[in-house]
Amino acid sequence: MLKHISWLVAAVAIGYAVFLTYSLHRVPEMPQLDPNRWWGKEPQQKEVDTSIRPFKIEFNDTMIADLKQRIKNRRPLTPPLDGINSEYGMNTAYLEKLLSYWAEKYDFKKRAELLNRFPHYKTKIQGLDIHFIRVKPTAKNVKVLPLLMLHGWPSSSKEFDKVIPILTTPRDGYDFVFEVTAADLPGFGFSEGTNKPGLNPVHIGIIMKNLMKRLGINKFYIQAGDWGSQVATHMATIYPDDVLGLHTNMPLSSMPISSVKILLGSLAPSLIGDHSHRIYPLKNLFRYLVRESGYFHIQSTKPDTVGVGLTDSPSGLAAYIMEKMAICSNRDQLHTPHGGLENLELDDVLDTVTIQWVNNCIVTSMRLYAEGYSTTAPEVYALHGIPTRVPTAAIKFLYEVMYHPDWVLRDKFPNLVRSTTLEFGGHFAALQTPKVFADDVFAAGAEFLKFHESKK
Repeated sequence: MLKHISWLVAAVAIGYAVFLTYSLHRVPEMPQLDPNRWWGKEPQQKEVDTSIRPFKIEFNDTMIADLKQRIKNRRPLTPPLDGINSEYGMNTAYLEKLLSYWAEKYDFKKRAELLNRFPHYKTKIQGLDIHFIRVKPTAKNVKVLPLLMLHGWPSSSKEFDKVIPILTTPRDGYDFVFEVTAADLPGFGFSEGTNKPGLNPVHIGIIMKNLMKRLGINKFYIQAGDWGSQVATHMATIYPDDVLGLHTNMPLSSMPISSVKILLGSLAPSLIGDHSHRIYPLKNLFRYLVRESGYFHIQSTKPDTVGVGLTDSPSGLAAYIMEKMAICSNRDQLHTPHGGLENLELDDVLDTVTIQWVNNCIVTSMRLYAEGYSTTAPEVYALHGIPTRVPTAAIKFLYEVMYHPDWVLRDKFPNLVRSTTLEFGGHFAALQTPKVFADDVFAAGAEFLKFHESKK
C-alpha cells in the first residue's frame, strides 16, 4: 500500500512540475489590437486631420502671475520632525527655499525660450493632439538613423533636451548619426489626454507607431525609460519588422519565468554575478519597495483623488514631483534635506514641474499607472509574456528604480546585444548624466547595425 502511495505522490509531483514548467514557458498568442482605436474627446470624423502643425511653448504672463500668487499665498508648511531630513518625504524647510526660487528667480521666459530651441510640432493621432520634438541632423555623408525617444512619469520630451544635440551631431568612430523624434506620451507634457478608459502602454505604443508613420518613418529605433520603456517594449513586440532596435535605461522582464528565477537566485546570490547586491538579499529589495512604492499604489488605484490637491496647489505639486525625482536620482541620500534632488539641476526639475502645472496634466499622467495595471487589460499581460526579439541594448544606472540582471532580461529580450552596468547615475539619466547616456545610445546603434548586417 505504501509503495502505491509513494508512486502516486511521485506521479502527482512530476505532473505538477510539468504543468508548472509549461505555464512558466508558455508564450501567449499575440492579442488582436485595433490600430485605429479612437481616443479623442470629439466623435470620430470621416475626414481625418493629418496636418502637422508647428508648435511653440509659451509660459504666458497670466499663468506666471497666477502661479506666483498661489505660491505666495500658501499656508504655512508643517516643519520636519527634530533630527529628520528626508526620511518622512519632502523636507518642507528645504521645499520653502525651492518655492521661493521658483516664484522669485526661476526665469519662466528664458526657460521657455531654451525649450523652444528645438522644432516643436503637434499632430492628431487617433483623436489626440500629440506633441513632439523633431530634430534632423545637418551632417552630410553619414547614415541617419531615425530614433524615437519616449519618457516616463512625471516627465515629458523635456527630459531629452540635453542629449538631443549630442545624438544629432556626428562623432568620431561612428558612420551614422541620429534623427531624433522625442514625443510626449498622451496625457503628459503638451500631449492631449483622453477621456476614455483603457489607454494603457500597449495602445500608447500603437499611437506612437502611427505618429512615426505620419512622419513618413516606417522603420526606426527607440530609446526609452520608465513608462516609455514599457511602451517601447510593447511596440517592439507588436512591430518587430518596423522597430530596428530598442535601447532602454530601465530594462525589465515581466515574464513569469523571470520572477521564478529571481526567487531561486536568492538561494545562492554569490553565483549570480558581480552586481547581485543590487537585488539580493530580497528582504532589502522588498524593504525598499515598501518604503518607496506608496505613490505607485495610489496612482494605480486612486489617481483622481490625490490629483485634486496636486491640481490646485503648485506647492503640493512641486513637493510631490520633486520628492520622487529626488529618490530616483539617489535613494541613499534620505539623510540630507534635498533627499537626492541636488543630483539634478534645479532649473531642469522646475521645468518638469512647470510643464505639469501649465498643462494641468498631473491627473492624466498619473492615470497611466491605473491603466497599465488594470485587470481589464489582458493585452498588457499577454504582451508581457511574449519574447521581444528585436535587438535590445540595456544600460543600468546605479539608482534606477529596479535592477534585472542579464540572465533575467534575456527571458524577454533574447537578442540582448549590449548591456552596460554603471556604479553611478539614476532614473532620469538623460538629465543627470547626458554624455554617458548619449555615448551608450551611439554604442547601441553600432550593435544594432551589426545585428542586422549579420542577418542578411
